[in-house]
Amino acid sequence: MTSTPSSPTARDEFLAGMRAELPLLLGVVPFGLMFGVLGLAAGLPAWAVVAMSSIVFGGASQVVFAQLWGAPTPPAVICTTVAVVNLRHALYSASVAEWLRGLPWRWKLVLAYLLTDEAYAAALVRFRDGPPGAYRHWFLFGTGFTLWTGWQIATVGGVLVGAAIPPGWSLDFSIALTFIALLVLAVHRRSELVAALVAAAVAVLAQPLPHKLWILAAAAAGIAAGLAARRLDAGRAAVEQTP
Repeated sequence: MTSTPSSPTARDEFLAGMRAELPLLLGVVPFGLMFGVLGLAAGLPAWAVVAMSSIVFGGASQVVFAQLWGAPTPPAVICTTVAVVNLRHALYSASVAEWLRGLPWRWKLVLAYLLTDEAYAAALVRFRDGPPGAYRHWFLFGTGFTLWTGWQIATVGGVLVGAAIPPGWSLDFSIALTFIALLVLAVHRRSELVAALVAAAVAVLAQPLPHKLWILAAAAAGIAAGLAARRLDAGRAAVEQTP
């Protein structure tokens, strides 16, 4: 008689999530360092830079916030822009809801806080392709906790390094290069490429807008273009599958 393998325990899932997330820290840590430096250059106090990484915990939105803060920009524009940048997290939540639906609210709140780009990417593979189990949510907890820890350490490191950088040094070019690198790695579908190209074009054309509103305009245009391209691709695929 053959024995059936036992289901993964909570500890097994948590450690597997950590292992899946560790390679992604190679790109996260430099980004966190850069945010710490940028936050200080934008005029934020060191404690606020570190606190933002704990409270907001969203690299792209934190960088956008720091850039708008240093402009300076009206608070309403800052809040709206950051909210638009973070809209993708709602899509992440919707896509994993079927695997987390039965969890109590305390778990849902913790996992929602930890559900960022890299944590979601690693956990989605486990949810879709891995074996079913009662502790699958611990895998997402492992990926999110690992990312959160690395992001906090990287931010503190950036603050310490940034304190030694002369105020006259410009850091905007390095932030742009960082986002370009992240964009290249993130684009996998035609709809994503369309969204990126439209957002880039609008960002250039909308530069004359006051209060850095070009960021909000580019984000909105990119999202709209990406959704339209995805619907068009889905329509074409449906037509091709029709006998």
